[in-house]
Order: sequence, then C-alpha cells, then structure tokens
Amino acid sequence: MKQLVDKYVNKLVSAGLAEEGTPLLGGLDAELVWNRSDPACNELEEVFGALNINSLLFSKPAEPYLSIIEYLAKGADKAIHPNDSETRTFMHDLPVIRDFKSRQITGALKERKSVIIPGYGIVTWGTVSPEQAFIFYSSVCFACFVKFFSDYLTEVRNGTVSKEQARVFERVVRQLRPLPEEPPVLMHGRFKSEEQVYRAISEAGRATVKYHLVDSFFGNVSFRYNNSLYISQTTSSLDELEGCIDPCPLDDSSCTSITASSEFTAHREVVLRTGMNAVLHGHPKFSVIISMDCEKEDCKFRGQCHIRCPEERFIKDIPIVPGEVGTGPYGLCHTLPPAMEGHRGVIVYGHGLFTVGQSDFNEAFTNLLDIERMCRDEYFHRVGV
Repeated sequence: MKQLVDKYVNKLVSAGLAEEGTPLLGGLDAELVWNRSDPACNELEEVFGALNINSLLFSKPAEPYLSIIEYLAKGADKAIHPNDSETRTFMHDLPVIRDFKSRQITGALKERKSVIIPGYGIVTWGTVSPEQAFIFYSSVCFACFVKFFSDYLTEVRNGTVSKEQARVFERVVRQLRPLPEEPPVLMHGRFKSEEQVYRAISEAGRATVKYHLVDSFFGNVSFRYNNSLYISQTTSSLDELEGCIDPCPLDDSSCTSITASSEFTAHREVVLRTGMNAVLHGHPKFSVIISMDCEKEDCKFRGQCHIRCPEERFIKDIPIVPGEVGTGPYGLCHTLPPAMEGHRGVIVYGHGLFTVGQSDFNEAFTNLLDIERMCRDEYFHRVGV
C-alpha cells in the first residue's frame, strides 16, 4: 500500500496539481499507511473511522488552481456548481466547508466525492484504491479551472467583472502553463501487428497526459485494425494503458466492448463514417471552456445545453456539438460521428475534444494540440487580452 500511496502522490506533483511535499495521502489495507507524517492525520484518521473507504487524500492545490479555487470557494455558499459535463455526471457539485474538522469533512464526504476547505485545500476519498482519490482531486481542479474562466468570459461580455475577479484573473493568467510548440513524434503506421497497435495506443495515451491535454482518467484512445476497434477500457488512466485495451470486433461478434470505454459506440461510428482509423479524445481545458460560451441568454434549452443545444455552432473550422456519454437518445454517439465527417476534430459541449488520424496517432495528436491552441487564443481574444 505504501508503494501505491507514493505513486499517486508523485502523479499529483508531476501533473502540476500539487506542490512537492504538500499532498497527504492515506491508504488502508491491513493497516493505515500515510505517505508522510503530519498533524492533519489526527483529524483525517477520524474521517477514516466514520466512512467505508480505503484511501483519503488531502492537499492544497498548486497554482493556478489554488487562486482559482480559493476565489470560487469564497463566493460560494455551501458548494461550487460547475457546468462541465464530467462534474454534472460524476461529481454533481463541489461542497465547501469552512473548518478543517473531521465531523464537517465526514458530513460532506458522505454526500459527495470531495470537499473544499478554503485556506486548507481539497479532501477526496477512494473506496477501492488511492487512484480514486487522485481522480476525484484532479476532477475538482479541472472543474474549477473551467468554471472560473467560463464565468470570467461571461462577466466580461456583461460588463460585470469585479475588481477582485479581475485581480485573480490577471494573477492566474500569469501562472498558466504554456502549450508545447510542437507535438511529439509518435509511432508511424501502417501497423502490421496487434502488438504494434497496443504500443501505439499506449504511447498516444501517455503523450496526451504528458502534454496536459486530459485530466484524471477522462479521455480515451482507439484504433481500427483488421476489422476490430482497439480501445482503452472504461476508467483506465491514459498514461497506463498497458493491459487496459480491448479489441472489439466491429461486427459486434464479441462482448469485449462491455469493459471498453463508455464511448466505444461513438468511436466505432466515427471510424465507420469517416474512414479514419485513429481516434483520440482528450479534455483540453480551453476547448471545453470555448464550447460552453454562448451569448443566447433566452434560449429555452438553457441549462440543458450539454445535451439539447439545437444551434449549429463552430469555433472556426471545428464543430461544437451537444451529447452525453453513452447510447441514450442524447448520446454523443448520435451527434459526434456525423459532425466528424470532413473535419479534423469535434468538440462536445462541456466535455472534450475528439480528433482523428488515418494511419497512426501523429495526425490526431497534432490536431488535438493545434485545436486547443486555437481555442486558447480565441478565448483571450474574446476577453480582450
């Protein structure tokens, strides 16, 4: 357990979500193990005793997340309410409490997967593995980032930016990580074996995480080879896909797609419609933020934009479509594939960016990076920076 705890502490730091020496992560197996000793362990061990969990993560976020989360929490009553797709689906809202006390932390974590404590940090839990606590923590940081920049764009348009909001925005922008100028050089197709396909998918997943084009485990990768779609498994981490890739026959002659990504159907329809073989799905932050920008205040679908938006929307040459995960009536398996025809990528409202490539992942990754850069530039153009 100590090795597993240390692994996810290191991932928090390498992802830029926490500073070295800041995270406190406990894992319960035969006994409770912490990555380091800290006075906060006393309160957190009481939380362990009150909840049916096997891991607990507490950390102050690194910048720019710290400034963002502190600002949002200050203005919140009992919770922060992001509107991105992942928060709607998995987190619902982000509770805020004011004191680092086990009773309050326990109360919040009985209802939700995280709690924010201004001046202290974020607490999340896992019931199966410390990986869950890492995922929930990462998701809080992502959701707050998207909400802060989305809110600021709306306030700029309405002329209602407060002085404090402007100060925080300026500070956060100075701390943003620049996007890499060039994409990585990935394996070149055409691939001649299953082994090469597995290696290529794993390599593309690692690069997507390394380039910060996806957060926590959200995102997926697939490649069509010999009439099967090889796709990352549901809830798999994109930087650890070895052993987590399913070959799914395109004629549905096997049930392996049961463990495949929940977006398998969308990937399958994309390759069948476009003739492309590689599909790469990440959650680049500014692509998500731009997708949620809408000036139509009186729309009857307001609040249901992520699944019901009827407007034909673009960011330059890139379509923006609604769609929820899965195969329901509003599933992105219905909206994404037709939009991808003739385009290098499609953004699903509040969710993420899908790109395609013909013979390998180089084209798909280049598109992912270029479209995120375009969306970042467009965002700052819209806010006048």
